[in-house]
This record gives sequence, C-alpha cells and structure tokens, in this order.
Amino acid sequence: MKNLKTQGFILIDVDVVALNNAGKSETTQAENGVATKKIRKNGRSYTYVSGQAWRFWWRNTLQKQFGWELSPVIRAEKVAFTSANPMKHPDDDIFGYMKAAKDVRLDADGKPVLDSKGKEVKDDVTVTRVSPLKNSAIISVTATSTVENFSVMARQDGDPVPYTKEEYSAIMKGMFSLDLEQLGTFATYNKTGFKNLSQSLRDEAIKSGATQIPDPHLVDAKGEPHQLIRLDNEIRKTRAAETIQALKLISGGAMQTNNMADVTPKFIVLATTTSGNHPFSHIVTTRGERDEHFVLNHAGLAEVLTEYKDQILGKVFIGVRSGFLSEYDLGELKKAMEPFAHVEIKTVNEAIDQYAEQLKGQIQ
Repeated sequence: MKNLKTQGFILIDVDVVALNNAGKSETTQAENGVATKKIRKNGRSYTYVSGQAWRFWWRNTLQKQFGWELSPVIRAEKVAFTSANPMKHPDDDIFGYMKAAKDVRLDADGKPVLDSKGKEVKDDVTVTRVSPLKNSAIISVTATSTVENFSVMARQDGDPVPYTKEEYSAIMKGMFSLDLEQLGTFATYNKTGFKNLSQSLRDEAIKSGATQIPDPHLVDAKGEPHQLIRLDNEIRKTRAAETIQALKLISGGAMQTNNMADVTPKFIVLATTTSGNHPFSHIVTTRGERDEHFVLNHAGLAEVLTEYKDQILGKVFIGVRSGFLSEYDLGELKKAMEPFAHVEIKTVNEAIDQYAEQLKGQIQ
C-alpha cells in the first residue's frame, strides 16, 4: 500500500451571497434577522461555509449528477445513523459513518436465539469508519464586511413581514484530501474507528467479489497481519474519479432563491501525494492595510512544488476559469510554473477530468 492521497485546493468567487447561515442575528434591530457564518482572525472578520455544509453540497451533487444511491438515514432514540453499508452505498464509503446498534442473534435456522428468560439475545454490531474524504471549511481569503439587507415577505393580501439577512462578496478558499488507499478498503477487527464492517457485511462483501489483503500496519496477537476487505479496483476507481469530477457540477448554499451563486471552483490545484500533509494551503495571500486585496502567491506555489517534489506522484493539474485571473496574473502563474515539467495548466473542467483519469491509473 502506497499511502496515496489526492490533495485538492479550490477558490470560488461569489457576489452578494449568504452561503451558510448562522441562525438569528444578534446585531440587528429587526425581529427577524438572519446572520451569516463569520469567524475572526487577527482582529478581522472572515465569512465562511462550514465543512459540513460543503460535504452536504458534495454528497447531493454525487446523487443528482452521478446517480449515487445514498445511504438512508435511520433514526432511533435521539440518535441517527446511516445503514453503514459501503458496498451498496458509495457515500458510506467516501464520507464515513458511525452506527451504534444491536442485532438479534439468529441460530442456524434463522430463528432468534433466546436467553434463559426467553428474551431475544442481541449482539453489538457497532461499526465506525473514518471518512476517506476530509475537507476544510470554505473561508474568504480576504477580510470581509457583510451588508445587512432589509427584505420583506409580501403577497397580494395582508401586511408584509420584514426580515434582514447578511450578504457579502468574496473570493473563498477550501482544501480537501481523499485517501486513495482507504477508499473501498475496510477493516473488521474490533478497534474503535477500524471496525468498518459487521461480520454479515464482511461475508456479503466476500461473496460479491471483494478480496482480502494484509494490513501493512497492524498485526494480531500472533504477529500475523490483520486482513482488510477491498472492493474490486474498478469500483474504487469509479468512486474516486466521480468524487473529484463532482466539483465541476457542485451546487448549494443558503438563500439561493434571491442570492443565487455559482460555487464551482474558479481555480483548482489537484495532485497525488505519498504523504498526508496538505501542501497547498497557503498559495493565496492578501495585501493592503486591511488585508482587502486577493493575491495568488506564485512564488509560494513554486516553493511547494520544489519542497514536496519527492512526495508528488504524477502530474499536478492547475485549472483556471477564464476571467478569474487578470492576464497579468495568469501570465505570472505560467511563468512561475515553467521550471516544472510535471505541471499542467488547463481550464478548470479539463484539469479535473485529466486528473481523474490520472488517479484511475494510480489506484491499484
């Protein structure tokens, strides 16, 4: 196992939006006021979309655009969990799960096993899976001032109902990592975070064509490697590629009726690395007395490509949407990338598609 990770960095460019609300506003005099999510750093305010909201957009896009059969949510006694079946539901595989439950034990004839008091015996079938897809929040690159917009809900009859909402314009950054080795690969030994499958699901996976491979990191009491269950590589390649390609079509965000925005990337960097470190987190910066101007850090990107060259496998794809960068900035980017033969600068969709094809060849 090569410990391969897809490392991605994106920029989105939005105007007059309220992508992720934070509940009732505490700064308005209006009775019905909605705040947007903000966070402070170095005394300045930055708007953001939570990592959970981004994952919600991502999962919905995979369902609607790629036909993924999403895992149903099961609710019981103030808890909720998915079916935790990553063979049938690819989102359980990619986005992870935790299911704490007990099942009735059955005998060889399929009948419930009863204890000495005649009650059904139940076995603990708790399973958990750390998500192979990890992502940050999407946060404004520059310090952002929001505007309180006064609106009304009004129809032909009755008095209008006033409300306010916070709106903003910003270039926002996000990063993610997809563990290509963990994808489609499941542990069954009894350790928190590692028991991904119940015994019945393990047997189902083997019958469906999954194979067993030795875990290179953990051994049992006898010193023998634990066995992992791995799905067919074609399934793993498809799931990985579609997860990345969903970024071309991703949509979402609050207040879309009146504040519709395009949240697909306008700039993207995609690379496969052999380590878990995400190298692209600081390839954008700001300038100005109030950090109000966005700057693409060409020298910083070149530095990352140089210092992480031994951890980068294959080509690095950079996608830029026409009109996002000025001709000067695009020219400077191309100039800074000239020493790196393994870097391809494309349109956003071309970069995503060509990287998706590359990673299919890297999954073994």
